[in-house]
Amino acid sequence: MQGNLVSVAALSLIECVLTLPTTHQASQFISANKNPLRSIPFSEETASHESERKPLALVVDDAPDLAEMLSLFLTHAGYEVVTANSARAAIEAAESTRFDVVISDIGMPRMNGYELARILRALPEYAAVPMIAVTGFSMYDDRERSLQSGFNAHVTKPIDPVFLFELIERLRG
Repeated sequence: MQGNLVSVAALSLIECVLTLPTTHQASQFISANKNPLRSIPFSEETASHESERKPLALVVDDAPDLAEMLSLFLTHAGYEVVTANSARAAIEAAESTRFDVVISDIGMPRMNGYELARILRALPEYAAVPMIAVTGFSMYDDRERSLQSGFNAHVTKPIDPVFLFELIERLRG
């Protein structure tokens, strides 16, 4: 990145990704997320360095393109990002790593985002971690179901990256 500024104001997520400084830099970020389960174990040392590290986001989506686009956007917004392509993979990551925010799709095979949110909320480390449902579902009760399962917010696709970033920052307080 070295001093390159990416402006995301009023851009769609696809436009945001397409305006990255160079293809080489974008591919470095995508490659960095191919082996996402770099572990930050729960410990006193981790807690003492909380203020020194980048915030850590978990992006869960069974659609690899969307997970990568969200990952790129969050990376440019100053987050370190881990991606998971299933709820089961997200649970495994969350059990070994303390994330500062979780962004998850709802409609995934085998275990949906509602079930994932309930399981994560049952883990003591995730009782207060901001969780955002990102979904194409727009039925009348989807937002309510998201909130009841443990998500703090429900965002429908297509995703406005500026809104998403502001929402994350507001939820993180």
